[in-house]
Amino acid sequence: MRVMISGANGFVGRQLVERLLQQGQLRGQKIEAILAVDQTTDGLLDDSRLRRHEGSITNPALLRRVLADGIDVVFHLVSIPGGAAEANYDLGYQVNLQASLELLQQLRNRQRPPVLVYASSVAVYGGDLPARMDESQPAHPQLSYAAHKRMVEIGIEDLVRRGELDGRVVRLPGIVARPKQPNGLKSAFMSDLLHAYAAGEAYECPVSPQATCWWMSASCCVDNLIRAAELSESQGNRVWQLPVLQLSISEILEALASRFGAENSKNIRFNPDPQLEALFGSLPPLRTTRAREFGFRNDRSASQLIRNALGKYPPFTRPKSTEVGITTHELG
Repeated sequence: MRVMISGANGFVGRQLVERLLQQGQLRGQKIEAILAVDQTTDGLLDDSRLRRHEGSITNPALLRRVLADGIDVVFHLVSIPGGAAEANYDLGYQVNLQASLELLQQLRNRQRPPVLVYASSVAVYGGDLPARMDESQPAHPQLSYAAHKRMVEIGIEDLVRRGELDGRVVRLPGIVARPKQPNGLKSAFMSDLLHAYAAGEAYECPVSPQATCWWMSASCCVDNLIRAAELSESQGNRVWQLPVLQLSISEILEALASRFGAENSKNIRFNPDPQLEALFGSLPPLRTTRAREFGFRNDRSASQLIRNALGKYPPFTRPKSTEVGITTHELG
């Protein structure tokens, strides 16, 4: 089994690499090689099964070298995030659309159609969503990033129809908690809020406490990506909207307070950006019956989401009193 991961050194990609190396098999076969493709592979695990391919995904020659000895499963994760793609259309076009279509073209010219798991985005739905929605909601992209994601989805569906690719598309929500660094993501506030609260740092939240977002931890995301690859080949729709947790900022703060102490809530201030909240803070409940039937899942609860996303931070512990009969309470 040979597995390629584009964006292997990204936030989700690195965790996917580690998980696959740890479990050692995929689709019932032993993993012989993981072909890690990224601009740099510094920081990835040192493992004899890992093949490092550094360079731009926009280089067709790089893709040909990676695929030269055959491929069984591809996880295509690399992308220029929404905010960065909107600010630099040419870069977003080259990476999110052109490079993805080139990858599809090279994968279709194979003796046996490989499995492709493509990380799409909930951004394809656009704004102005109904009060409640499900997997049948039509795509209506309102960002270039989302438009390019939808174009690649259509390309994959067409190759599946032609029998030239075993493609599976999963639409990802906001994945937390990403590292605290500039990344071009308009939804970065979701991760930044979690990190700041856990560390006891001051943070100005750009959406209101009532804002509702779709959440998923990176570990849960990796579970779903692997699940997509493991599915038996099936006919019909190959695009799955992953189950999400629809939670308000207030609900997230309550879960954070439960794990890290209510005292940290004093560090959080709000300065809502109406445009940002309209796009990323007004998301309705999302029913995903079909995806659940195929074995996809969410983090189950706000508290579990926080544990999965912020496991590296030690939880708050109540200090023990040295006097009999005295109970110490959290400040709040």
